[in-house]
Amino acid sequence: IADINYLEAENTLDPEYTSRGIRLDIIVADDKNTHYNLEMQVKNNKNPDTDTYVLPKRSRYYQALLDIDLLQKGQPYDLLPPTFIIFICVFDFFEKGNYVYTFKKRCMENLELELPDEATTMLLNTKGTHGAISQDIKSFYDYVNNHIVTTDFTKQIDDEISYLKLDTKVRREFMLMEARLLDERREGEAVGIAKGKEIGLVEGEANANIATAKRMLAKGCYSLEDIAELTNLSLADVEKLKEEQAEQA
Repeated sequence: IADINYLEAENTLDPEYTSRGIRLDIIVADDKNTHYNLEMQVKNNKNPDTDTYVLPKRSRYYQALLDIDLLQKGQPYDLLPPTFIIFICVFDFFEKGNYVYTFKKRCMENLELELPDEATTMLLNTKGTHGAISQDIKSFYDYVNNHIVTTDFTKQIDDEISYLKLDTKVRREFMLMEARLLDERREGEAVGIAKGKEIGLVEGEANANIATAKRMLAKGCYSLEDIAELTNLSLADVEKLKEEQAEQA
């Protein structure tokens, strides 16, 4: 993947023919026009009426609505781009220990035959214990499970979360998201889901202030004194951050 376009975050697809909309956390497309829908799953929901888990049918529903959104009316079906429906799960849905579960359509009479519809569903299992994954993915799992920053990749995630939590434009949305995740986790605990740290929490206000100061320095339109005042950092700390950025440039 050479490039990624961030199309929509927290997108809601609600076709006219149905009253059932869905919220897709992130939709991105790469330079080859492959589309990815990623959503965080903090609870393994079960329908009490049917006593069945909802995630498999949820993935099927997501795929259908995503395809409808990608194909304009009257366009031929072969214009549908490759898609990945990806659920980041903080539980092991299949309880087999795989880091990743990847699904494509295969012929039951000949398992070597794969239906080339270019639709893939993946369950990323942050509680996994085996399988081949990159170090970045493994560090991301550690971050989700324990909020441990171990690589540049998770440091970038942590810095971005820190910045978002301080940004007044998104503060209210972030608080609502935290409340939703907290409610889902509490519900999960009631049925035996292991308690973990809330996704999105940061180690402390200091990290958030530093992340904001770095962004303000990068913009180049704030004085060092203003940055220090707005982030509650000392002027010496801001000057040190500026020196570090200059060395990295």
